[in-house]
Amino acid sequence: MILIADGGSTKANWCLIHPEKEVVYFSTEGYNPYYVDSHYIHQSLHKALPEEVQCAAVTEVHFYGAGCEPSTEAVIIRGLNPLFVHAGITVGSDLLAAAQALLGDQPGFAAILGTGTNTCLYDGEQVTHSIDPLGYMLGDEGSGSYIGKKLLIAYCREYLPLHLRQEFLAVYGLTKEAIMERVYKDPMANRFCAGFTKFVKQHLHDPYIYQLATDAFHDFFRSLVCHYPGYAGYTLNCVGSIAFHFEDILKEVAAHYGMATGRIIRDPIQGLAQYYRQQKV
Repeated sequence: MILIADGGSTKANWCLIHPEKEVVYFSTEGYNPYYVDSHYIHQSLHKALPEEVQCAAVTEVHFYGAGCEPSTEAVIIRGLNPLFVHAGITVGSDLLAAAQALLGDQPGFAAILGTGTNTCLYDGEQVTHSIDPLGYMLGDEGSGSYIGKKLLIAYCREYLPLHLRQEFLAVYGLTKEAIMERVYKDPMANRFCAGFTKFVKQHLHDPYIYQLATDAFHDFFRSLVCHYPGYAGYTLNCVGSIAFHFEDILKEVAAHYGMATGRIIRDPIQGLAQYYRQQKV
């Protein structure tokens, strides 16, 4: 049996591939090795695994996640080893997971557009080139935190049209001072900002909001995508909630830069399951 995980800091999506059987999907909390240690991973996962996962029968574990880098992969491996004693364990980045889910064994361009942003070129096996997104303070153009931040700026500076400012206040009850407090003191300020994409999505019929979202994706292309050599020769393939919910605008902006759109999916776990099933054919 093959066990695959696609994890963030708060949630991990898993799939168990049985020989000749359907895939079993389940979720646990996330295990970012920057925030949790091996002992925590072992104890938490031991309690969370469903009964379908017979640990002794698992022969491969492929764990992809936020914070998974060569310098941190040992934290994950030491957390999983006591549970899956007969399994070979590999650890990879969430960006590699996105590329494999979107492109399989074919080379191309892949991106994550969720709370944060990430992009890469992929050769069919590994990520070969990635421009640092720099996080929500300096970059993450096109992400949920970036779009939410643009909305908050417009609200706090009173650029937002009056009817939208009034509705924003009625929905969230936030003053400029309260927003500044959260943005500069909340350790999860990126998630706070990203939470306002729901308001943006619900008001895309308004010309001001539509333009705000469109500008965010133009920034995504100008700051990241267009800096990949020969980018227009690739298709735009994306995973993530922002790519999924703003697909129409994303396609329009991609076309503006001469880039055709390939696959856009919300979560990579099903694509990863397909990728590993094909590897065993």
